[in-house]
Amino acid sequence: MPGRTSYEPGTFCWADLNAPDPDAATAFYTGLFGWHAHIDPDPLVAGHITLTLDGDLSRPVAALMPMIAGAPPGTPAFWTSYVSVADVDTVAEIARGAGGRVFMGPADTGELGRFALLFDPQGAIVGLWQARDFHGAGVVGEPGAYCWSELAVRDVEGAGAFYGTMLGWEGDTHTSGPATYTEWRTPGGTPVGWMTQLDERWAAEIPPRWTVTFTVSDCDATAARATELGGTVTAAPRDIPAGRVALLNDPQGGRFSVIHPNR
Repeated sequence: MPGRTSYEPGTFCWADLNAPDPDAATAFYTGLFGWHAHIDPDPLVAGHITLTLDGDLSRPVAALMPMIAGAPPGTPAFWTSYVSVADVDTVAEIARGAGGRVFMGPADTGELGRFALLFDPQGAIVGLWQARDFHGAGVVGEPGAYCWSELAVRDVEGAGAFYGTMLGWEGDTHTSGPATYTEWRTPGGTPVGWMTQLDERWAAEIPPRWTVTFTVSDCDATAARATELGGTVTAAPRDIPAGRVALLNDPQGGRFSVIHPNR
């Protein structure tokens, strides 16, 4: 199948991993998802590795690279979700005015596009991507590919105000057992991702953060395989309205989740 080539502004389009040991991260994720790793030959992006499902570079699913410059020693690996925007400079400036902190960019990545990385007012990292030649993931929703991103914060009203101002997102609230979830949508009604509250059931030291989720064909088997490869299961496989989901950490501390969707 041809790769996906466009994303509506305000929707997530890409995810990448910063890892202290990219080689070890490559071994873990290729072993877990069956991804193919492609080392970028461009010296301007030394260490950048594009990940695909089937070796077809027109259908990338994610990327990984060395730890971001300036990160404190001991910083664990972390995934970053990127939102497609029409003008990254404008959106970054809106983010600053709404209480966010841009810590990298806006900057060009050659002819691929323009990006910025920022902390929202509660400290969760999110990326902005303005596409040129590269639009983002060529595959979404298939086993081994990106599915959605979920924000966990303590102040859901504050997060709603920030992302609403920065990206125009609107939220619909749903209840699942003791938990309340907000589903983000663009002004046009396109689903974007989810938000949950870090309430008293969560340890106080857990920071606000975005978590990237990948689709899998068997949630339980994927969780077991992650353990075999040196990762850990933070939340065991369980059923939610959208499917069967598990929260995992890679061996370098990178947090992500997997879901076998109900469909």
